Amino acid sequence: MKKIRIGLLFLFLLVAGCDSQVTSNKESKKMSWSIDQNVVEDSKHRVFYEIFVRSFADSNGDGIGDLNGVTKQLDYLKELGIGGIWLMPIQPSPSYHGYDVTDYYDVNQDYGTLADMKMLVEEAHKRDIKIVMDLVMNHTSNKHPWFQKALTGDPVYRDFYVWSDEQTNTNELGDWNQKIWHGESESKYEGIFWDGMPDLNYRNPAVMEEMKKIGSFWLKEVDVDGFRLDAAKYLFSSHQVKDHHDKNAALWEEFKQSTQNAKSDSFLIGEIWDTPAIVGTYLHGLDSGFNFDLSSKILSSVKQEKDAGIASSLERTRAYFQNVSNEFVDSIFITNHDMNRVMSEVAGNQDQAKMAASLLFTLPGNPYVYYGEEIGLEGKKPDENIREPMIWSEIKDDSLNTTWIKRKYSKNAKQLAVSVQKSDKNSLYNHYKTMISVRKGRSALLAGEIKGSDVRKQGLVSFERMNEEESLLVLHNITSKKMTITIPKEWKDVYFSSQSYEKQDQKLILAPYSTIIFEKGV
Repeated sequence: MKKIRIGLLFLFLLVAGCDSQVTSNKESKKMSWSIDQNVVEDSKHRVFYEIFVRSFADSNGDGIGDLNGVTKQLDYLKELGIGGIWLMPIQPSPSYHGYDVTDYYDVNQDYGTLADMKMLVEEAHKRDIKIVMDLVMNHTSNKHPWFQKALTGDPVYRDFYVWSDEQTNTNELGDWNQKIWHGESESKYEGIFWDGMPDLNYRNPAVMEEMKKIGSFWLKEVDVDGFRLDAAKYLFSSHQVKDHHDKNAALWEEFKQSTQNAKSDSFLIGEIWDTPAIVGTYLHGLDSGFNFDLSSKILSSVKQEKDAGIASSLERTRAYFQNVSNEFVDSIFITNHDMNRVMSEVAGNQDQAKMAASLLFTLPGNPYVYYGEEIGLEGKKPDENIREPMIWSEIKDDSLNTTWIKRKYSKNAKQLAVSVQKSDKNSLYNHYKTMISVRKGRSALLAGEIKGSDVRKQGLVSFERMNEEESLLVLHNITSKKMTITIPKEWKDVYFSSQSYEKQDQKLILAPYSTIIFEKGV
């Protein structure tokens, strides 16, 4: 593990950007806050950044984002405070999104070459940034050679996929009322997501053996650090077996053993879009699962300006996860590539978007930032419109800006561009940068547990973060109005405040849309 290194210049800019003040006996003075140089990051305690490569950064001027573009922007990510990258699918595919793979051992030619991928990983590691790549194990493309051979009747590859028999109800619908059985012949193939994605057959041990080889290739030959596992609860669908969650968890345990043999510190994050009770089922085989329940609570809280039970639900969830596995890591986020973007969810309200970020970075787990959230990109379904290009510069023909799709949202580059927001201390970008650094500044925020607080008021989200070293009281006023509260006497010292506030004895007046973090006084 490496200590966080923050230069004096960066620290100066960070403090200047906070515009934080403390008032004692109604006398104002400028507050400074410091980063604890002994706080360390490891694979379990990092802020990750989700990248759709096609939309992120274009290195060669063809209008399509590529791996070399990501490499060029590693310093941007490092400066933002990112410690890990999740790459959405980078393997060859007939679709724009890449979730229907045709070759598990290569890179989509739109994105570059395998050598480019190796260079990206190497350069990321030089900056102490981990690389996690999407691995789609539930299904292949219907253009994949395996499936093409299966269609010809090849007995080896026929058994790589799931086919109907005389007992199968091929009119049965899926979890969101979609058609799941496809094909023109009498025997249909299962495709939970659509007919272009035939499901692999994990009753056949040869399928898992192939996936182990694929995982080992990327871990050993390319040196990636782990995988984000798409559709992790669908290796066995509920249409195949009744106890599919338990069967899936056992498969992931088998796969995890293989990945750890290939690279001992590799880690697996599963997309299990379900309740915490279901996510917990998978934590024997996976290191982490995404917390979709928390995502909805963060969005609901900032939109309604009322706490949706963030701390209390997290406390219960983490206690349950701890009983399942003391090695678990919660992967927390606000939105991702399958959801309407944060700024669209809050109808363009930047204050609410900032509060969503403040909540995310003060909660336990590994936060994941969807690319462009830090500059306020907008986007609503269908999926293409929530994956629109990153905006690096207000200059229209800037070579980094991708042009693979015509924008429907986020057209005001003069306001949204990274180049513009970096110089504006009140920008959303600088808020993200500050809150990530605030998180890194205390071990309790980085790796501590959470406990509900007795400081309560309508519109206030309050909780304690603690570990063996320290305890913190975190208060978020998520409303548009000033808030007066009384805090217990033991919370004396202010570690951070996002805005000016008034404090006399234990009476505290918080500004609208603001965050303050107290340390226990000695």
